[in-house]
Amino acid sequence: MDRPETFYITTPIFYPNAKLHMGHAYTTTVSDILARYNRLAGKDAYLLTGSDENTEKLVRAAEAAGKDPKEYLGEIVEGFKDLYAKLGISYDQFIRTTDEERHWRGAQEFWKRLVAAGDIEKRSYEGLYCVGHEAFITEKDLVDGKCPDHNEAPMRLREENYFFKLSKYTGEIKRKIESGELEILPVARKNEILALLERGLEDISFSRPADKMTLGIPVPDDPSQKIYVWGDALTNYVTALGFGTEDDGLFRKFWPADVHVIGKDILRFHAAIWPGMLLSAGLPLPKRLLVHGFITSGGKKMSKSLGNVVDPLELIGEYGAEAVRYFLARHISPFEDGDLTPDGFKEAYNANLANGLGNLVNRVMKMAESNLDAPVEIRDEGMPREYKIAFESFNPQAAAEAVWNLIGQADKTIQELQPFKLVKDHPMQAKEIIAGLVQQVYSIGKLLEPLMPETSAAILASVAANKMPEKPLFMRKD
Repeated sequence: MDRPETFYITTPIFYPNAKLHMGHAYTTTVSDILARYNRLAGKDAYLLTGSDENTEKLVRAAEAAGKDPKEYLGEIVEGFKDLYAKLGISYDQFIRTTDEERHWRGAQEFWKRLVAAGDIEKRSYEGLYCVGHEAFITEKDLVDGKCPDHNEAPMRLREENYFFKLSKYTGEIKRKIESGELEILPVARKNEILALLERGLEDISFSRPADKMTLGIPVPDDPSQKIYVWGDALTNYVTALGFGTEDDGLFRKFWPADVHVIGKDILRFHAAIWPGMLLSAGLPLPKRLLVHGFITSGGKKMSKSLGNVVDPLELIGEYGAEAVRYFLARHISPFEDGDLTPDGFKEAYNANLANGLGNLVNRVMKMAESNLDAPVEIRDEGMPREYKIAFESFNPQAAAEAVWNLIGQADKTIQELQPFKLVKDHPMQAKEIIAGLVQQVYSIGKLLEPLMPETSAAILASVAANKMPEKPLFMRKD
């Protein structure tokens, strides 16, 4: 028997210095939707997520909270997992970069490969260091002398660090992106990184003095230095699979990744630095990057000062996780910025879930329960072409649109044929129409599985029992 085709998908690993926001929820939900679709399509899919824990941001946040970093870290990571559980994220592994057995061993093995390739060199370096980014930045990154992301002036630091010879791989990375061997979606992001590569990559600092990093992985054979963020955070994609350990079966099975799902703010790290590291280490590059935009609110970046932050947990509490998954899938593009406001969310919920999907399922199954003697013999109609094309193009929004087109078609059938009226004078004809509608509801429920798994399960159970759902789907919010 042939082994099923594999599909390896990753989210970025997020900083555990604060609770997750809507952008994190979006990245992770899109990744989960893509993983679930590929499982539905018969593939052996593996979804990786995790937390980037060897960071001074964590230490500062713990100090501000008056807690031990380890205690603080545990609470924040549990918060990550709680949100993921509420959203129904079906991850196969949650990697933590403080995992010395798995992650540290793999990251140190990766470092050794870069050394063996002649691509690690110790140098004295002076530059501008942004505390918020925990990274060296350049003058051209500044706006009015400050980091635009953190509105703070960087510090000037002089350190002796190990450097990775990234510049050496500029041409090869460029060729692999141009040829499509490393696919970058959407094309606008591909063009953005190609413009950067055209200017040429610079070598990057790859370690920091151990006395400057409270947390971190020791550099092999030099405990005076710790591995800097690139060699620590980015390597999680392979260390989680057992790279560099005896237990590397997952790595041999799933690498290279089919897709890294990332936000546009970390494109350079994943499309320039990470490919260079992999080329140096003699490992295959990931097949593609799916680069999404930001979620704004009222057309502006969410911020506490503007008072426009929309908390995913609050939305889940008010509308349920399935409604949040629906909105993120259908109303936010995976390729550009999207907007989410409380009023816009409520409007979409009422129009498309309460009055749309929920109303359709409740009406059809009420007619079926009242007029059909037994459950309908369901035909597996497979996936509509546009639905498959959408998912194969890594576009959950288009896939959701395909499902809602089917909902619209079923609503139109009810309006035009009016089986609820026919049942009195033409019962056999009415039953035939109702049975057809049940088949349509089943197909809709099946296609919703990647997008809204709990709703899908409720619909399929309702069809199998020939009864209305145990509780009405999506009650209207006034």
